[in-house]
Amino acid sequence: MPAVSKGDGMRGLAVFISDIRNCKSKEAEIKRINKELANIRSKFKGDKALDGYSKKKYVCKLLFIFLLGHDIDFGHMEAVNLLSSNKYTEKQIGYLFISVLVNSNSELIRLINNAIKNDLSSRNPTFMCLALHCIANVGSREMAEAFAGEIPRILVAGDTMDSVKQSAALCLLRLYKTSPDLVLMGEWTSRVVHLLNDQHMGVVTAAISLITCLSQKNPDEFKTCVSLAVSRLSRIVSSASTDLQDYTYYFVPAPWLSCKLLRLLQCYPPPEDGAVKGRLVECLETILNKAQEPPKSKKVQHSNAKNAILFEAISLIIHYDSEPNLLVRACNQLGQFLQHRETNLRYLALESMCTLASSEFSHEAVKTHIETVINALKTERDVSVRQRAADLLYAMCDRSNAKQIVAEMLSYLETADYSIREEMVLKVAILAEKYAVDYSWYVDTILNLIRIAGDYVSEEVWYRVIQIVINRDDVQGYAAKTVFEALQAPACHENMVKVGGYILGEFGNLIAGDPRSSPLVQFNLLHSKFHLCSVPTRALLLSAYIKFINLFPETKSTIQEVLRSDSQIRNSDVELQQRAVEYLKLSSIASTDVLATVLEEMPPFPERESSILAKLKKKKGPGAVSVNELEEGKREGELNGGGERSGDNSAIAASNASTPSPSADLLGLRTVPPVAAAAPSAGSLLVDVFSEAGVNDDGFLRDLEPPTESSDSLLAEGPGDSDSAPPSVVSEDPAPPLPESNELLNKFVCKNNGVLFENQLLQIGIKSEYRQNLGRMYLFYGNKTSVQFVTFTTTVSCPGELQSQLNVQTKQVEPLIEGGAQVQQVINIECLTDFCDAPLLNIKFRYGGALQNLSLKLPVTINKFFQPTEMASHDFFQRWKQLSQPQQEAQKIFKANHAMDTEVLKAKLLGLGMALLENVDPNPENFVCAGVIQTKAQQVGSLLRLEPNAQAQMYRLTVRSSKDTVSKRLCELLAEQF
Repeated sequence: MPAVSKGDGMRGLAVFISDIRNCKSKEAEIKRINKELANIRSKFKGDKALDGYSKKKYVCKLLFIFLLGHDIDFGHMEAVNLLSSNKYTEKQIGYLFISVLVNSNSELIRLINNAIKNDLSSRNPTFMCLALHCIANVGSREMAEAFAGEIPRILVAGDTMDSVKQSAALCLLRLYKTSPDLVLMGEWTSRVVHLLNDQHMGVVTAAISLITCLSQKNPDEFKTCVSLAVSRLSRIVSSASTDLQDYTYYFVPAPWLSCKLLRLLQCYPPPEDGAVKGRLVECLETILNKAQEPPKSKKVQHSNAKNAILFEAISLIIHYDSEPNLLVRACNQLGQFLQHRETNLRYLALESMCTLASSEFSHEAVKTHIETVINALKTERDVSVRQRAADLLYAMCDRSNAKQIVAEMLSYLETADYSIREEMVLKVAILAEKYAVDYSWYVDTILNLIRIAGDYVSEEVWYRVIQIVINRDDVQGYAAKTVFEALQAPACHENMVKVGGYILGEFGNLIAGDPRSSPLVQFNLLHSKFHLCSVPTRALLLSAYIKFINLFPETKSTIQEVLRSDSQIRNSDVELQQRAVEYLKLSSIASTDVLATVLEEMPPFPERESSILAKLKKKKGPGAVSVNELEEGKREGELNGGGERSGDNSAIAASNASTPSPSADLLGLRTVPPVAAAAPSAGSLLVDVFSEAGVNDDGFLRDLEPPTESSDSLLAEGPGDSDSAPPSVVSEDPAPPLPESNELLNKFVCKNNGVLFENQLLQIGIKSEYRQNLGRMYLFYGNKTSVQFVTFTTTVSCPGELQSQLNVQTKQVEPLIEGGAQVQQVINIECLTDFCDAPLLNIKFRYGGALQNLSLKLPVTINKFFQPTEMASHDFFQRWKQLSQPQQEAQKIFKANHAMDTEVLKAKLLGLGMALLENVDPNPENFVCAGVIQTKAQQVGSLLRLEPNAQAQMYRLTVRSSKDTVSKRLCELLAEQF
């Protein structure tokens, strides 16, 4: 860099800064700044032309004032003029001012781009570096368009100086991150990769940052970098600290470059070339060996650099997961860090060992450190380190150490930080279930869990223990005895009362032979907790009481007195009042046989994925376990080989906190015979109570996973795989669409998941995904009754012109749906051209001999095929003006149907599928969006502007598209949403 001459000291600037610092008050500072701004403005507007030095001085003062927090609205042109100077200091100040103050949308960008082009073509390395730094600092799309083709040429040119190459590589990286679609390497790819062989280490360091970013997006194009990276890494690792004198940091050769090389290699699988792989393994072994050597310096910088390379090497070993020897060595090295005095090293060691524990090669090696990890859980001061220790215990757990780990985690729970208790509870519950060898231990563990951390035990946990007790005859008596003893404690958590009420209500008869747990003793014990509980728990206890009347007729009069009391039949809560009245009436008028049928023991639950696992999968943030790890655990460690069942249908009807769905017949006392009604009511009530979805549109199917077919295979099935529903034995014509079909369709314009239709017999849920002009829809048909649906058939048809606009393929659905069961159907959709109508779904089945025939509109609307498009303000309004023909615009002014909530409006516009553009419309109250509808025939660009008037409670919606039918249809759809 050129030396700054003595005359460039800018004494006036120094005096001004000194005056500002000497100001005694904010008012004095503002007064001095305003005086200086007036002086600078007069100098810039004066007739006398200013020399370069004066311009530089005044621009520098403006920059200093801006950095003090004051707005600057002039001087930009003078700064641009400085770029044409041949003096380094003047050009430097000009570029600095532009980098800090000039907006990427400024009208001066073209002038700035011209000056930058002149400097890039000047071949003066100092000026070229200044220009490249300015491009990287501003990083606007306009600059990317102007220079994305020029910078790679500078980067790979043979006569470019090393300092310029470094700046060019980092500048290109910045442009790629902001505008990846404009930075196309193409012919430059191989030459950029070969910069890894450059003799100048600075060039290699800058280039590898660029190559790593490019490799993550286009791995196949840059796969040749693997062998070059291994070669460069080998040279660095095998070199002595004196070989790379300029790039040795506290006796560690090129630590930053080494880390970047190791990180680049993690973008690719292990090398296929045996020689390259052998050389890489040798490098990794050398790094592990150097970690064992005594430090060459006691300075913390030395150990930091050395450990940075070591941890990056271990990450690469874990990524490859193919070298048992290296994995075990890495585990042993991390084990030494577990007791290191440096907290950060202990944290990183625990975090890396969590990943190692999932490898079949290193799992046993990780388990040898169990005592050290348990000690860390108990003694670490830092909560984040304790959380990593808990994660590692969870990861290393298997059948051989499950009881020890669960016991330690339970012990830690009593003093654990509140922020991690809920996650700890979930992990203990999962481990206890996954590795239980006898069910009595599992029951003891979960009840202990509720006792220790009851407030953090979610419903999924106690649902799950209920499921397992219901499904295992051999544990029911033990569970009843254990929960009876637990309820005798003076202070008992409400979750314990829920479990106790359920289990004693179902299996209290198994311990009733002991005088200490006679039926009346059980009832009195439960009822002693009644007044302390919330409404949902009281509802569950009332259901347990009516079960007691069935199990123990001798308690009938006592329980009827409780149900008859004013506190029950006149309860302010309608749910409790209804239960008390109905249960009292049922116990009074029903015969013994009817009572036994209505209140029969719960049947086993169907086998599904554990709801606790599902909850942990959804959990985000530190310590959350990956989905892959959970799936692996599910395969290898199911409870005693018995599979895992869902918590969505996991407890009795009584635990519902809210008033039941109208379709749920609590007691089977409707017009159908009571015996036949009992089972359906239980089944339908289970769906309402224990499915997280229930009848809530927003929550429906939130835990369901789509089928395992890859999303890349949309519409890839052959004719034999995707035919329509099987021939029906029912000959009736399809029913006309339901009157509410259009209303149901409008509910899904801005969302893809939810309940499409529901009546007393059938619930239809929907989950869909779209990519470009392809879509896949999953329909879930749920039988809400206990009676089979037979000859169940579905047909999807495209009426009229829709046949040539949409290509719809359906997969066959099962013709028989058992009571309480659910079947799934996959529908593949291809948008051929724009459309206005919707496909029709016809469903036919027989229920109790009666034919059910209904038709609905499938929620497939044109906006589902939007691809969001980001635009700057200038581009948006330029495109808006281009779409100015009358037929291209559709506009509607309408009254607001819902509250004018800004966040709700944003959510709906995002759900529409377009990009919501911020800070584009001059009126901040307005919303503008942009997107492209992808069809097979063409792409239709669309712009939207929504202008709310909160005072009048009105909207004006304007849609402009390159096709008139699209504008009209979008306007119609959206007007119903606000």
